[in-house]
Amino acid sequence: MLATRQALVGAQRRAAASLGIRRMATVSDSPLDKKVRQNNQEPNNFINYKKMSENLAIVRQRLNRPLTFAEKILYSHLDDPHGQEIERGSSYLKLRPDRVACQDATAQMAILQFMSAGMPSVANPTTVHCDHLIEAQVGGAKDLARAQDINKEVYDFLSTSCAKYNIGFWRPGSGIIHQILLENYAFPGGLLIGTDSHTPNAGGLGMCAIGVGGADAVDVMANLPWELKAPKVIGVKLTGRMSGWTAPKGKSRFRRNIILKVAGILTVKGGTGAIVEYFGKCPGTETLSATGMGTICNMGAEIGATTSLFPFNDRMYDYLAATKRSEIGDFSRVYAKELREDEGAEYDQVIEINLSELEPHINGPFTPDLATPISKFSEAVKANNWPEELKVGLIGSCTNSSYEDMSRAASIARDALDHGIKAKALFTVTPGSEQIRATIERDGQLQTLEEFGGMVLANACGPCIGQWDRKDVKKGTANSIISSYNRNFTGRNDANPATHSFVTSPDLVVAMTIAGSLHFNPLTDKLKDKDGNEFLLAEPTGAGLPDRGYDPGQDTYQAPPAKRDAVSVAVSPTSDRLQLLQPFKAWDGKDFTDIPILIKCQGKTTTDHISMAGPWLKYRGHLDNISNNMLIGATNAENGEANKVKNFTTGEYDAVPATARDYKKKNIPWVVIGDWNYGEGSSREHAALEPRHLGGIAIITRSFARIHETNLKKQGMLPLTFSDPADYDKIQPFDKVDLLATEIAVGKPMTLKVHPADGGAAFDVKLSHTFNAPQIEWFKNGSALNTMAKANA
Repeated sequence: MLATRQALVGAQRRAAASLGIRRMATVSDSPLDKKVRQNNQEPNNFINYKKMSENLAIVRQRLNRPLTFAEKILYSHLDDPHGQEIERGSSYLKLRPDRVACQDATAQMAILQFMSAGMPSVANPTTVHCDHLIEAQVGGAKDLARAQDINKEVYDFLSTSCAKYNIGFWRPGSGIIHQILLENYAFPGGLLIGTDSHTPNAGGLGMCAIGVGGADAVDVMANLPWELKAPKVIGVKLTGRMSGWTAPKGKSRFRRNIILKVAGILTVKGGTGAIVEYFGKCPGTETLSATGMGTICNMGAEIGATTSLFPFNDRMYDYLAATKRSEIGDFSRVYAKELREDEGAEYDQVIEINLSELEPHINGPFTPDLATPISKFSEAVKANNWPEELKVGLIGSCTNSSYEDMSRAASIARDALDHGIKAKALFTVTPGSEQIRATIERDGQLQTLEEFGGMVLANACGPCIGQWDRKDVKKGTANSIISSYNRNFTGRNDANPATHSFVTSPDLVVAMTIAGSLHFNPLTDKLKDKDGNEFLLAEPTGAGLPDRGYDPGQDTYQAPPAKRDAVSVAVSPTSDRLQLLQPFKAWDGKDFTDIPILIKCQGKTTTDHISMAGPWLKYRGHLDNISNNMLIGATNAENGEANKVKNFTTGEYDAVPATARDYKKKNIPWVVIGDWNYGEGSSREHAALEPRHLGGIAIITRSFARIHETNLKKQGMLPLTFSDPADYDKIQPFDKVDLLATEIAVGKPMTLKVHPADGGAAFDVKLSHTFNAPQIEWFKNGSALNTMAKANA
């Protein structure tokens, strides 16, 4: 009888489906109907694989082709799967992310923007993580206490605003945003946006996690669909088997060298506009840990990729179980077919890496895509006259601070200690989270690293983002440091432009710190023990997950209160750290004529050059104050110097922001001319806010990094590229220009009329852009936020 009833119900459903009739689902319809929480902190937020599956079915019927894993995640989160235009590399997708995450430096501006929208609470799950404002100085506990004192006003603002607007708040000392997300919030098949460029770290759990600017985060917080140009998909096929230090015992190094190799192939702009998707079954990938995959995805930001991700596998399940999320792992296994690429899925580009031939690499200096295999590195040091002595080795950060990383680092340190030697260079350790710190303290790795000579820093970003009060060398002194961080731009770690910063695996960092020299190759070179006897370092070992489970350490999470009406968020009008925002002026509908070039930037111009971090981080909530660092690190093509430009109204040279302020006071708009991949690096929204605040109207470059281009659009500026990149060379720093903004239209170029300073004949240059119709409204209204306010008026 039961079988007959089930058959009848099934036949009715099939008949209804053939007629296009949609009926209400019941609990028994599908295993995807199960209610599984996204995380252990939020009782009312659930994973909606059912909705994702339904969206995917609609898109499959429309496209009728196999899909990559990246496409599956994006298309399953479409706001309108029926009507959305879908063309990789050209369509603008309107998406509904599962959640938003902000670190404390970017959260200030994001929340200030959200406050101006006048909503009572965020519409989508959101968290804020305090990791950027803690300066490394003398060690973890003291540095944390100092930061809590110095940044009290900002932390109070974030704490109260999170409580007011229903946002989860991770207090100072919790750890780095990306590690906290991996430990608590990432889940396979989810879509996350985060106001930090290394948000893709969550790809280690099969999540599509994308770095954005604060204005994008505000859209999702305010329940607007989030817009993303449909990325192309670069497939990285892994084949072969690991060997030597990259054998199963050395899988940590293996994972790091995958991304260092990919960075060397694609370069810092080769992944722009694309998602990097790893695929292929081989012995190596089956042993790669979830945190190892996270490392690879994290560093995908260094090739300009929209994000990177791995398909769901058993290692991800193991990590979910270890972090008390087995129910999510079980649910992911039910949905597993859609948590990897379809058979026959096509990629826009395929890179194949044979793990059998993979060699450890060291990348740098000054850029993360200059990749040198360890066997050739000593030779490169000599050939390039890089400082040979290694001054400091640094491990940890969001890139390499897992239990596995710390265990392997400790095994190398223990081997050295057993031979009676310690670190020759200075050595620092940054745990990625309070959970990691507490666990390695319990299990003994922390003690070993300290005995080895390591200074254990706070659970924060620290030297990785320039939060380092370095004392061992004077500014301007050429020296070498090596880290397991992700980024090594000029002056990024210690504000010393003469520091040669190299990035590699934590294993190599620890090993080279023992020798104190860039010429040391631990795979082949021997060290001398305390008695003068030679020995070769043993291959590092370390468990991927702690046998006794994770120790959560101190409770650092603040959940939003049930009743929020009485919570007050105060911003003092006299504060030099926080400033309420005033709307930018709308465009007057006219062309811009006879305007100056504030600066013609030459070479690499990252967001660190446009809006430096380090000591400037304290002004992230005060737009006017932080604007005093605008473009002070960019190289002026006219004189080869930084922060020295000529004010055409006075004939005097001055700092870039001072000159911009003078032009603004005199009602003179200005433009910036930039080189290739302008705005690469951090998702730093301030790099777009500052030129807008100081009177800029357009940034004209050979090419843009994705996040920065979007950030500029959001603030009502015109990010434009030379239709012919060679036109960059035709424009001189003292020329005047007319920008025919009235020509702005979807898919059509704009004209820049150049009036040479030497009196030569004026000439036209064609400029391309990627504006769609809604984005043009942002420009016309003065910003995306103005457009939102106008729509809600």
